[in-house]
Amino acid sequence: MAKFKKKKSEPTPDPKDSKKESIKEENEIPDTESNNPEPTEPISQEGKSEKDKKLDRLFWLRVAFAVIAGTLATFIFEDIQGEERRWASIVFMIIIFIVTIFIAKSMKMQLPSSDRKKIVTQGIGSYIFLYLFVWILTYTIVHAGTVSTGIIPIS
Repeated sequence: MAKFKKKKSEPTPDPKDSKKESIKEENEIPDTESNNPEPTEPISQEGKSEKDKKLDRLFWLRVAFAVIAGTLATFIFEDIQGEERRWASIVFMIIIFIVTIFIAKSMKMQLPSSDRKKIVTQGIGSYIFLYLFVWILTYTIVHAGTVSTGIIPIS
């Protein structure tokens, strides 16, 4: 937290001047430390673009794995019934995500120590939601004709 120096002003003889002075002091913004510290490790423009390309590749790899794994989960866990199917699919999703972490580590990305967690966090939200969306969508499409909705079609 930044420490502010308390400004000392000369005493004002008139009470009306005192109010103006206090309003003036409240509106002044004290100088603080910069919120954007200088990077400790200089990265060349070429190295930065290579890092960004690899992070983009990792993102799209996770998107592709989410779509493929979500589709596979519909067919792999067909024989499992009830709550076990749901948990098996979630465990399968986590295993595939861990596989993408190992793939990312094999890409040998040159990341600064402050960005090491990007290997795990890059595209995690997209991965989870796409996996679940594709899994539910393919399951619904595959089982659409087998479920009785109770709606009688008009002939």
